[in-house]
Amino acid sequence: MTKTKIILLVLVSIFTASQKIKAQDWPNLEKYKSANEKLESPKSDENRVVFMGNSITESWPKKFFHGKPYVNRGISGQTTPQMLLRFRQDVINLRPKVVLILAGTNDIAKNTGPITLEEIRDNILSMVELAKANNITPVVCSVLPAYDYPWREEKLQPNIKIPKLNGMLKSMAANQKVPYLDYFSEMADDRNGLPKELTTDEVHLTPKGYAILGKMAEAQIAKVLKR
Repeated sequence: MTKTKIILLVLVSIFTASQKIKAQDWPNLEKYKSANEKLESPKSDENRVVFMGNSITESWPKKFFHGKPYVNRGISGQTTPQMLLRFRQDVINLRPKVVLILAGTNDIAKNTGPITLEEIRDNILSMVELAKANNITPVVCSVLPAYDYPWREEKLQPNIKIPKLNGMLKSMAANQKVPYLDYFSEMADDRNGLPKELTTDEVHLTPKGYAILGKMAEAQIAKVLKR
């Protein structure tokens, strides 16, 4: 066997092993496992808030969280079934008073395969029910506007599907008697997308976009805690 073939076999073996590990940890529980273990239990007067989400949450500027009892548990690219699988580890076990759930756009983008709007809604509903059962107030966040997904060749029409999903999420939140945080109405342009000044690529946010998110999130958190 030639040296080139040996190197190729080694590379294939490494790639296969890495893919196997990824498949075994589909929800990416390892991402925050160590950080969760290091995080102390909240003090009796601490109003801990967990932000559960995807890249929109993970990429939130760190200065927003600095000095506050806010815990960022966003993972880029994740869909609602993945978040549901890690909800106990990354939310419930951290014993917050509030959790903001911002999810759904990657489902519409088919990041983990085909899924209906009803199934997306139901996954978020399951997270809401888990939070309520553990004395955590869930805040259901609307999916942010997106005119298109630049990483998908297939035209998935998020500008049409996201408003439909948000209507379902708003109704679900009302039925569950939990807050609904409507980012979409505040940020959408006339295409049901994000204005240029708020986005880098039709999906992810600029600092100006995060300024809007932060202001709305903190107002909602204060309202919940006041109760």
